[in-house]
Amino acid sequence: MNRLPSLLIVDDEADACRNLSDIFTDLGYQVDTANDGLEALERMRSARYDLAVLDLMMPGMDGIALYREMKQRSPETVAVLATAYPNHPRVDHGMKAGLWKILSKPVDLSQLVTLLDEAVKQPLVLVVDDDRELCASLCDLLRDEGYRVAVAHDLRSATTRLQDNGFGVVLVDLRLPDGDGRELLQTVRRLESHARTILITGHRPDTSGEQLSGIPPDAVCYKPFDVRELLGLIEGFRPAQGPG
Repeated sequence: MNRLPSLLIVDDEADACRNLSDIFTDLGYQVDTANDGLEALERMRSARYDLAVLDLMMPGMDGIALYREMKQRSPETVAVLATAYPNHPRVDHGMKAGLWKILSKPVDLSQLVTLLDEAVKQPLVLVVDDDRELCASLCDLLRDEGYRVAVAHDLRSATTRLQDNGFGVVLVDLRLPDGDGRELLQTVRRLESHARTILITGHRPDTSGEQLSGIPPDAVCYKPFDVRELLGLIEGFRPAQGPG
């Protein structure tokens, strides 16, 4: 990615936040910190994060509850849970919710650096569809395959997201609340010329002949999806190394 990778560190121990912030700032990350879940969510109102390091035990809202809220707001954020209680029952709940890795405290710094470097290099996929349940399912599916996934539900928010990140693959629904998904193909070519596009639709007649002339997608995938086909298309567009 062209911009600095962004990292949110959440821990009720202020010294731990400061130490990690100093280290990762020196390593080239843009770092914000928060000392509890509510402060973290407030920071997310005005910023998006590629990565997050979350403490488990915090007053008010623990790291698992925080991650569930973060996932709703920013599904592309890769989260690592750091805890002195790796066998706590809540940890298993967090993994099922989509936490990427669990680290035991005291944190092995070299391991954390390696994990975050690996995470930020995962290829980034943008899914644009007004069907929120479908987006959530695709997020879970693609995360399991090693992708970071961002979501937009209309043309306007998709255009904003394209200005923020370096996407490798963009999945675009044909029919969106504020326009035709094919309009977004032009925006992708303008803002992310290297990105590959997949038009997703349940309307086969709309994707034939002249209607895809001008700036056609790189591929078309019809709803309901054949999951293996969709994954195969995305994998075929996957670069040898993710953005970094």
